[in-house]
Amino acid sequence: MPRFTYSARDRAGKNVADTLEAPTRKDALRLLGARGLQVVAVDETGVKPGRGAKAAAPVSAGAITLTRKHRLPFLQSLHDLLTSGMSAGEAVRLLSVRIKEPGLKLLSGGLWERLSEGAPLSRAMAGFPAVFDSSTISLIQAGEATGSLTETLDRLIAHLNEQRDLRSQLVTALAYPILLIFVAGCLVLFFLFFLLPRLQSLFNSLHGELPLSTRLLVGAANFSLHYGVVIVIAAVLGGISFWRWRQTEAGRATTDAWLLRLPLIGPFIVSQTVLSFSQTLGVLLANGITAVEALRMTERQISNRVHRQAFHLATDRVIEGEALSSSLTKTGCFPDLVLDRLTVGENTGNVVPSLHDIAKNYRRLISSQLSTFVKVIATVVLMAVFVVVGFIAFAIVSAVFQVSASFKMG
Repeated sequence: MPRFTYSARDRAGKNVADTLEAPTRKDALRLLGARGLQVVAVDETGVKPGRGAKAAAPVSAGAITLTRKHRLPFLQSLHDLLTSGMSAGEAVRLLSVRIKEPGLKLLSGGLWERLSEGAPLSRAMAGFPAVFDSSTISLIQAGEATGSLTETLDRLIAHLNEQRDLRSQLVTALAYPILLIFVAGCLVLFFLFFLLPRLQSLFNSLHGELPLSTRLLVGAANFSLHYGVVIVIAAVLGGISFWRWRQTEAGRATTDAWLLRLPLIGPFIVSQTVLSFSQTLGVLLANGITAVEALRMTERQISNRVHRQAFHLATDRVIEGEALSSSLTKTGCFPDLVLDRLTVGENTGNVVPSLHDIAKNYRRLISSQLSTFVKVIATVVLMAVFVVVGFIAFAIVSAVFQVSASFKMG
């Protein structure tokens, strides 16, 4: 009969570690539960560590692949059941049976399989790294340890909703300029490759001399017809090469540094870093995560590599005993007003409320920056369209008048 080693806590909260024999792992868990023990870990003797965990952590089934997009819907469904009085295990079991969406059903079933074997919810979630990141797992673990899982989920869901809304706002803001660029490009191509060749045939048949603007337009059209494919292929290959280089750490750090120097984009990236830092750190600290662990998790949420490296160095200084506001000041990446608010929060013992206030203000600031960014881009695109279309119209009209005049004279 298989032998299992286990660690658990008895009713008095004392840690217990021993071995027992049972036909299966589930039988071992039932035996330990019958003894009144709260199981922490159960492993079969002779099984290589990590082998079972690796076999029990699928993230896809057939055509279904679990990704980060399943995280928020699952947590919202779990939160709704927990607020009705269910335990985490009962809620996950019910979701695995009742939920209809294939991806969420697969996720709930996988979590319930681990929970039924005695794993806590945080450890069960760790088996799905494609869905739950380390910050989410740590927050759930803290909620389980403090008995405030429902409140933790409430804060986590609010945090994830804010991030989703910001991404949606960014996509919506960029949609209009992209549409303008697309329409402008189609209009220019229509003039160059459809209308202009017909007008050129007409001008040639009249044997009139074309003005300079029309000759430039015709030359540009002919150049595009002969070498346009080569230029497009070269641009695509260059774009792919640049993208692959950016995926490397050196390329990402270099391009992130370039972006910080650009007008409008640089200040927007700084605002994004401040918002990500204040939101994530505030949620982590509010849920009982230790300061050092919370800072390391927050560091991974900062997308700009220059800011991430600066934040990493600041965290090292905090570990050495320096105040967070003083450490961040030395990075030169954070606005003075943010550092002043953080300093006040540290001096008064209200760091978490200060972080929440900073996040609230920067959500409004980012919305304003996005609005300004869209207006600037839209204005630039419209002006470019007017210039190009105006030049084409001027070249065509001037050619018509000049050819007509020369035809009359002739």
